[in-house]
Amino acid sequence: MENKIDFKLPETVVSEALTAVNTALTVLKPYLIALSPAERRSLPKMNDGTQPFVQKCLEYCESDPQFVPPYLSTEGFTDDMDAWNQLMSIFRPVQQLCTNLDDTTMEAGSESYMAALSYYNSVKQATKMDIPGAKPIYDDLKKRFAGNGPKKSEPAEN
Repeated sequence: MENKIDFKLPETVVSEALTAVNTALTVLKPYLIALSPAERRSLPKMNDGTQPFVQKCLEYCESDPQFVPPYLSTEGFTDDMDAWNQLMSIFRPVQQLCTNLDDTTMEAGSESYMAALSYYNSVKQATKMDIPGAKPIYDDLKKRFAGNGPKKSEPAEN
């Protein structure tokens, strides 16, 4: 079992990171919205592949306004595109941070759980060997796995 998480995160680092995240949340809060799952599904999505097309359409709106439909505001279009570009410049590094945090917490949790299982199995074996002090620990820890064993079939009624 390779131990990839072999460090102790200094409290100052945790504190600084939390402060930075909370600052970002506070600063951005007036500009962020929350969509329902249904709203998210119903929206046409812009991504890096779509962005050049959207940018080109915006440029044409500005250079050839005679084709802009009356219901389309070029100024609103420009504002939306500017907002998307600005927010994406924030989102990309935050997304990478979230991915790395997810990977690191998953690994740390997995290593912790595997260590716990090793200890649990050692106590379980000690209980089978009637080593003093093992049974109360085993009885306490085995509660985690209660109900996870194979289901016993009920006897057929006659």
